[in-house]
Amino acid sequence: MAQAISDAEFQQEVLQSDIPVLVDFWASWCGPCKSMLPIVEELSGEYEGKVKIVKLNIDENIETAGQYSVMSIPTFILFKGGEPVKTIVGMQTKEAMQQELDAVA
Repeated sequence: MAQAISDAEFQQEVLQSDIPVLVDFWASWCGPCKSMLPIVEELSGEYEGKVKIVKLNIDENIETAGQYSVMSIPTFILFKGGEPVKTIVGMQTKEAMQQELDAVA
């Protein structure tokens, strides 16, 4: 299951991670975010140990969302070595997400 994190945990959980991290920027009122939830959860299980998948609620954690210029949701940012390497905006198929994760795993 994808771990929920906060602004306070972002540095440790994402930037200092020794494996790539996919951050799901979402909000509870966002329909497309809810549609992506089953895919995100499936990927979280499938990539366990290879890519960490975390969720960041933008309503509760505006600092990090602003820092990475998240303007619409869902937005997924893939981090490797503490640096953002890919930004994916909007709903995606599971296959499209797998391709992005496979590129860094």
